Amino acid sequence: MKLPLFLSLAGLAISLPVLAETHQHVFKPAGESEVYKEASGDKLWIYRFDPPGEIKGIRPAVVFFFGGGWNGGTVTQFEQHARYLAARGMIAFVADYRVKSRQNTGPDACVADGKSAIRWVRKNAKRLGVDPARIAAGGGSAGGHVAAATGMCDGLDDPAEKDSGISSKANALLLFNPVYDNGPTGYGHARAKKWFPAISPAHNVSKDDPPTIVFLGSKDSLIPVATAKKFDEDLKSAGVKSEIWIYDGQPHGFFNEGKNQKAFLDTVRKMDAFLTSQRWLEGDVDEKLLTSLLKNPIKK
Repeated sequence: MKLPLFLSLAGLAISLPVLAETHQHVFKPAGESEVYKEASGDKLWIYRFDPPGEIKGIRPAVVFFFGGGWNGGTVTQFEQHARYLAARGMIAFVADYRVKSRQNTGPDACVADGKSAIRWVRKNAKRLGVDPARIAAGGGSAGGHVAAATGMCDGLDDPAEKDSGISSKANALLLFNPVYDNGPTGYGHARAKKWFPAISPAHNVSKDDPPTIVFLGSKDSLIPVATAKKFDEDLKSAGVKSEIWIYDGQPHGFFNEGKNQKAFLDTVRKMDAFLTSQRWLEGDVDEKLLTSLLKNPIKK
């Protein structure tokens, strides 16, 4: 029996996957937002947090990328980090990028968008008050992979990029349990092998890599401590400044305030000290500022 047209269409609609779109997020207090790219039929937003007062001269910048296994995630993950560094004098950004759940894309699109975001900041550096030679990339988990790839992996840029002559390379890396080994024994190889080894930061260490700091829990189920230590050793052997901080007994994602407030505070302090050692920040860690950004009262 032939089904009525409306029933056929209803059944078809149920059988098709429904993808969510990337929507503009409203931060409170508000940050500035712009579309840095359109891809896969969607607008990708980047959100800016400026230092207090009038911006004179040029400032170092940082772009943070959320985690989520290349599958999902939210731009709010590194809001506290961005607001902290902005208040310390940097121009800070959090960037959206394509993921499987929203655009049905793979790890290559994540990396391409990360590179596009860094390139967009550099292209607009004069307008934004950014020093184009001091743009850091930061992120956690898959976002840490995206950040690391912007600083270490050549190629993988979006072929539709109109400004390919502008560098997409980050000048420093702030990596929170990054899944930066995508080899056969690393994270996500089955999904990334089409672009391996070009897409794997751990397989692309070279002397022109940016100074890097890594935070990892000793009980991380995705990134073995041995992988992180080898990455640190390889960078140092190449003559690149590298710091690694292992947090005893901590799992994947430990650096988020919601998982471990003490670790959150400590990783931000060490991130600050690292940037100060690079002369991107001045002075000591602002403890009052840091605690003011907590979502929950300090646990005694």
